[in-house]
Amino acid sequence: MAGRNNPNGTNRDIRDDFRAEIREFLGTRRAKVTPEQAGLPVYGGERRRVTGLRREEVALLAGISSEYYTRLERGNATGVSESVIDGIAQALQLDEAERIHLLDLLRGAGTTRPPRRRPVQQRVRPAVQRVLDSMSGTPAFILSGRGDILAANPLGRALFSPVYADPARPPNNARFVFLDPHATEFFRDWDQVAGDTVAMLRAEAGRDLYDRRLTDLIGELSTRSEEFRRRWAAHNVRMHTTGVKLLHHPVVGDLDLPFETFPLGADPSQVLLTYTAEPASPTQDALNLLASWAATNDDIQRSAPANGSEPAD
Repeated sequence: MAGRNNPNGTNRDIRDDFRAEIREFLGTRRAKVTPEQAGLPVYGGERRRVTGLRREEVALLAGISSEYYTRLERGNATGVSESVIDGIAQALQLDEAERIHLLDLLRGAGTTRPPRRRPVQQRVRPAVQRVLDSMSGTPAFILSGRGDILAANPLGRALFSPVYADPARPPNNARFVFLDPHATEFFRDWDQVAGDTVAMLRAEAGRDLYDRRLTDLIGELSTRSEEFRRRWAAHNVRMHTTGVKLLHHPVVGDLDLPFETFPLGADPSQVLLTYTAEPASPTQDALNLLASWAATNDDIQRSAPANGSEPAD
């Protein structure tokens, strides 16, 4: 995403950024699929310069000409039909998250709107905050697409107290994962969390490369974290809506917490994230202890942003 933070956007077709993303994304997807996996014959004496599929092989599998696919991979997305996209998705064995990401990039390559000059300030509606506060036995959060914690209930703030320890507001999961030395201890499955975090940021970037808060965050992480740069270059995208998070809390120890995310229909860039414990499990006992600790720990309450508001740049 080099150059995409240019505030002026002068002397440059803004669609070039999306075209570059299309080229890199499709190139990395081709590299992940071998001819054997695609059901193509491989001859014993054939010398291949690539381990994955060639462009002409993708075109063959998708039922289009190699010239057309080459133009598409170079970012010429004008008039691409649904059937062509479906053929390419099948040829490259894209999952649903990857297919949606490709659609987002193709849509962006056809836009002519200018980049936003100022970031959009996100706020959590009072009714949503009341829903969070009513979930007294469940850690709950409102997250933005770039991983900002816009709001949380008291048990949520207690659970993520290591993330709230960073004085920057709003707290950001991606910044914590890659820049805070405590992250590898807090997330017992840090490698999985790191991969999921980058994949979600990559998907969010595909929806809008000109979200300045997002590009600033990606620029910061790319500058300060070699691990982030390596993972970002893989162009992986993922839908991460349910699973189990393995945490080690500094007060109550290990927790195995199933989670669910729910999109907020009136706030399309925000999701509700909840963690629940199996009844009568050690994790439930730990959550009960954490709730008691949170009730007597005023520091966590004072560190939370009021009403999930986000300071302006």
